[in-house]
Amino acid sequence: MPYQFSPQAERVLADVIEFMDDHIYPHEAEYERQSAEAGNGDPPLLDKLKAAARERGLWNMFLPHLAPDAPGTKLSNLDYAPVSEELGKVGFASEVLNCAAPDTGNMEILNLYGSATVKRDWLAPLLEGEIRSAFSMTEPDVASSDATNIGLRIERRGDRYVLNGTKWYSSGALRDRCRVLIVMGKSNPDASRHLQQSMIVVAKDTPGVSISRAPWVFGYDDRGHGGHPEIHFEDVEVPADNLLGEEGGGFAIAQARLGPGRIHHCMRTIGVGERALGLMVDRALQRTAFGSRVADKGLIQDWIAESRIDLDMTRQYVLHTAHLMDDVGNKAAATEIAGIKVAVPNLVLRIIDRAIQVHGAAGVSQFTPLASMYAHIRTLRIADEYVAIYRELLTRPG
Repeated sequence: MPYQFSPQAERVLADVIEFMDDHIYPHEAEYERQSAEAGNGDPPLLDKLKAAARERGLWNMFLPHLAPDAPGTKLSNLDYAPVSEELGKVGFASEVLNCAAPDTGNMEILNLYGSATVKRDWLAPLLEGEIRSAFSMTEPDVASSDATNIGLRIERRGDRYVLNGTKWYSSGALRDRCRVLIVMGKSNPDASRHLQQSMIVVAKDTPGVSISRAPWVFGYDDRGHGGHPEIHFEDVEVPADNLLGEEGGGFAIAQARLGPGRIHHCMRTIGVGERALGLMVDRALQRTAFGSRVADKGLIQDWIAESRIDLDMTRQYVLHTAHLMDDVGNKAAATEIAGIKVAVPNLVLRIIDRAIQVHGAAGVSQFTPLASMYAHIRTLRIADEYVAIYRELLTRPG
């Protein structure tokens, strides 16, 4: 094997597994109940769990290049992979350890491209877990997978930038604790196709920012997790210092963000697959159909075996990619990043579908997590297609 986990990573993984057993799994039902009751607010349990995680040193584990004095346990991509897989088994676990999307990707680019003021005002409270953030790229009226289609305008006026346009699927933006948006828009329509876009930081309470409809995903409104709302920007003025990197650098920044972001999604998705497989096995052992256990049926045995093989293969693919990102950099690992983010959701979705079938009617109900898993992983396939096209566009001349 060309890669090896560090002793620190093995200790952290053991601590995370213990934390999941002690604090996450026992509180799943309570968290979901509180989350539904809290609306756009945070369930009271969340801060208690976050305090317990931070007390154990399980915090901000995904950013190896942060300053030494920044809070967190900073692991390499490879070392973070099995940790993220464990967190993926329960939807809210990553947030408890301050390792949840979209904050992970947003913190990455704020750290790399933000001005000193942006880092002070927004990166610091994100690292502390005091606020949440959203990423506004997708637009309702265009195929946003092609960045040249993006219509929101970012125009320089003196020492300010002015934004006009509409975004949607800005995941998490409904949360009361979401205070800041990272917005991708078109700053120079006359530039070459990969230099037309810029990214800029916008406080959610800036005048001219308004939130309207929030799409549901397969019947889930996801309000308890911040939703995926449509956001309107009407003559929104922000300081020029809020620009990330250089004007026209938005496309390149998107690559910097979406590379680690997608491998984190893949890591968590493998965790989803592992939990779905476990539920499938348990159900098959517990149920009887046509005179024998479901687990004794040849077809079900094939499903379980194929699911085990699929998960083991995709895990190795993800670990190999994480190793490459650490060893040769994200750009050199672009092909592998593109591969895993297509392969992993497809395979895990198939495992969840098998688990639903074994559960029968219960599998499509709220009494198991499988229906929610299916909805979220199916949605992730769309996000992954965006990145595939971004990667393909990036290699084209002009």
